[in-house]
Amino acid sequence: MAAAESELPFHLRGNYAPVQEEVTAFDLPVSGAIPPELSGLYLRNGPNPKSGSSPHWFAGDGMVHGVRLEQGRAAWYRNRWVRTRMLENPGLAFVGEDGTADRTAVVANTNVIGHAGRIYALVENGFPTELTRELETKGICDFDGKLTSAFTAHPKPCPKTGELHFFGYGFFPPYLVYHVLDAKGALVRSVDIPVPGPTMMHDFAITERHVIFMDLPVVFDLEQALSGKGGMPYHWSDDYGARLGVMPRGGDVSALRWIEIEPCYVFHPWNAYDTADGRIVLDVARYPELWRESSGVFDTATAHRFTLDPKAGSVKEEPLDERPIEFPRVDERRSGGQHRYGYTVAAVGGADEGFRGLLKYDFQKGGSVEHDFGPGCATGEGVFIPAGPRAAEDEGYVLSFVYDERSDASRLVILDAQNFARAPIAEVALPQRVPFGFHGNWVGD
Repeated sequence: MAAAESELPFHLRGNYAPVQEEVTAFDLPVSGAIPPELSGLYLRNGPNPKSGSSPHWFAGDGMVHGVRLEQGRAAWYRNRWVRTRMLENPGLAFVGEDGTADRTAVVANTNVIGHAGRIYALVENGFPTELTRELETKGICDFDGKLTSAFTAHPKPCPKTGELHFFGYGFFPPYLVYHVLDAKGALVRSVDIPVPGPTMMHDFAITERHVIFMDLPVVFDLEQALSGKGGMPYHWSDDYGARLGVMPRGGDVSALRWIEIEPCYVFHPWNAYDTADGRIVLDVARYPELWRESSGVFDTATAHRFTLDPKAGSVKEEPLDERPIEFPRVDERRSGGQHRYGYTVAAVGGADEGFRGLLKYDFQKGGSVEHDFGPGCATGEGVFIPAGPRAAEDEGYVLSFVYDERSDASRLVILDAQNFARAPIAEVALPQRVPFGFHGNWVGD
């Protein structure tokens, strides 16, 4: 590594470094056999600063990478910057002189989802940006002017109703607003959720009957935001406290119940579900603390379970594993219902140290299976796709982008979820490197 590169922050070197070209390639080389039932788009979003530099991993311009699979073929690969106002005008102010936030001044770099026939690139401080199925940018979506808060990067689909549940948090009151899109994509519900102050609420969870909010002690730092020094304007607080909020899905804040937990931070849960005796199980990737000294250093998360008793206002906490993990996922057909299996990245250390493989957890019997991609290889988030609408929970495939530092190249890997440790059933060679990013999803035909 050149001396100049070794002095760069982790998010600007190696496979974190941005690519500078938008590429379109057809009929990609495939080794193995792509299951013919996979017909749709595998999409993944992540930061890719157009200038080549950004002050923090979370701050780069959004770029979506996509592979279209159909009839056993890898029909195309595309990567496109999300053409936000920030991409065209990097100096655009997110907060105006009057103190209001411009929800269109965002980088749209965190997730990409499909809902009601539309595709959205998401970042948690602003409105969604709609994309075409060829990954071209259509523009900002505020749902006919009804959305006035941010839109989380982690909305939750309800497989029974077709709804999409989400929230928005902000620096200024209202600090937290809960929303619901119906199955046709219309915004039908918005509820202000009272919290003491502005925290970084990255994700949340739903069950069939409840919504769970995570009010945790990583708080907004106005001095950092105004300093011009870069980094994320948040820091760990020993004073804020930590709690989980439980609200009935059809209820209002009068039915909201807060339950205190041990101080921690959670970027991502696997899932949550209701039990027959009225409790709620919430499985997460838990950090003991985050960003006490600097937002440029990442601690490590481990698998953790909260079992909440809303009636008693109590919680049982238990670690599920000691290995560092991140980007937990489940079969989204189990979203809000009881899950047996979960998939996650096996981290070497914090995010700044890389991700070596994928883990499959069995939460019913205990234990896990690891898929190691081999020397010099590192993976991104693993996304589960069922083999069909009636397939069993683990009957399907786990897809991820894998980077090989020996060839400085990336590939799309397809694993058999039921034979997780075995060699991939198919690999798609990609025409350029895919930098490490954040989240993605399968958008089926």
